Amino acid sequence: MSDVKDFLANVEPIRRHREAAQLDAMFREITGWAPVLYKGGMLGYGRYDYTYTSGRTGSWLATGFAPRKAKLSIYIMPGYADFDAILARLGKHTKGKSCLYLNKLEYADMDVLAELIRAGLRDLASRWPVHAT
Repeated sequence: MSDVKDFLANVEPIRRHREAAQLDAMFREITGWAPVLYKGGMLGYGRYDYTYTSGRTGSWLATGFAPRKAKLSIYIMPGYADFDAILARLGKHTKGKSCLYLNKLEYADMDVLAELIRAGLRDLASRWPVHAT
């Protein structure tokens, strides 16, 4: 946990530091889980265990974020295929397969972001076992 605290204390620039603190509070409230610091500066809340059809197994963060200097990365696993209606109400963003990018947190509707995180966790739990961190 001290790794998480140290990580959050050292996020730069100051605007990103404030956004990271806001997101951490939001993710903690929504999930009820403490974050784990993953390689690459990702904070994960909860984890899921997966098994692919190939037989490959593993564990990964259930949801979380990374406060990158250029953009905030929000992770909703395993992807955004079914969330277009929610994303349409979110505000200015771009997306990848399982990652949402925000230039500034102020561009996003925070209630819609919370809705998206909850929807992502429900979808993930319907596919894979999700565990607290």
